[in-house]
Amino acid sequence: MTAPRARAAAVLGCFTLAALGGLSACENRPPASTAKPSLATSAANVGGMGALIAAAKKEGKLQAMALPRDWANYGGLFDGFEKKYGIRVTVENPFGHSEDEIEALQNRGNRPNALDVIDVGDTFARAAVRRNLLAPYKVAAYDSIPGSQKDPRARWYNNYGGYISIGCNAKRVKPCPQTFADLLNRRYKGMVSLAGYPPRSGTAFASVFAAALANDGSFDNIQPGLDFFARLNTRGNFNPVESTSDNVASGRTRISINWDYINLGHTDQLRGKGIKWQVSIPLDGTYSEYFAMAINKNAPHPAAARLWQEYLFSPEGQNLRLLGLARPVLMDTMKENGTLDETAAARLPTVEGTPRFPDDAQLDKARQTVNQGWAEAVAG
Repeated sequence: MTAPRARAAAVLGCFTLAALGGLSACENRPPASTAKPSLATSAANVGGMGALIAAAKKEGKLQAMALPRDWANYGGLFDGFEKKYGIRVTVENPFGHSEDEIEALQNRGNRPNALDVIDVGDTFARAAVRRNLLAPYKVAAYDSIPGSQKDPRARWYNNYGGYISIGCNAKRVKPCPQTFADLLNRRYKGMVSLAGYPPRSGTAFASVFAAALANDGSFDNIQPGLDFFARLNTRGNFNPVESTSDNVASGRTRISINWDYINLGHTDQLRGKGIKWQVSIPLDGTYSEYFAMAINKNAPHPAAARLWQEYLFSPEGQNLRLLGLARPVLMDTMKENGTLDETAAARLPTVEGTPRFPDDAQLDKARQTVNQGWAEAVAG
């Protein structure tokens, strides 16, 4: 009876150390049993971190979609992962959206070009669960992720997030809008863009939710958000050209509703090009959301997919998110255990109040409403 208990305690201690200090703490601890990487539900289950790293290095590749390098510091994460493990990360359609990723999982099955991992708005992750597309896997830090930010069966968990904000080219737009109510002013004719199409983009969907909250809506009622964009379109203020970094830089996008970490990133990136990009978090529609990470159950590189998740939720990965001005989901835990990059954290904008999040039923209802009503709301 003693040996199994001791072995279980060793594995638990390894997980705790890994959650607090990185991945190396688990590398040499043997597990009670092992499984193939494609079936592993934890690092211990595959033989420990050392075994997972060895298997991932042998695969040598990680395939993803819709992850621009300037989005929440994915560039830094790719470079860090490749340098640390020698595993090449390839990203197709970097400016794609959440629904593109879900469709790729659905349509490619177990073909070699299937995605290994996804990064999607959590409402899209829930949809992927319903389609049985995701593999359960508990990263070392799983227990430290807040309950509202993860699937109880570990098929997805949120990694980073932020607040919906309004970005504005202050040299071309005077004055810059600071609230959703401001966006209805006719001086902004043809200027207001979204980062995608709300039925397909997690960011654009969240923008509709924020607009709903700014117009007497609620987590139970996103319809006022659709009504807001219908008014914006009727007044001629809505610009259907998608807000991207290239369109912001070229001036095609003058006002962008997007996450604060994206808009704030534009501020840094464009300063040298003579563009003054101003950012406001609208007080009339304060909305926060996190993005979910998940593993394709048919991942062609299952060990690399699991190691990538471990890296994203390690202190190194979470602090790299901070450098991209995104809020890591483990920020509170890292602050308590001393692993948080306090200098990077101090750069985040201050937001009043404690963020609240819609529950599963509210998100599902809202997504159905947007899917059915968006096209009519902005019909030309």
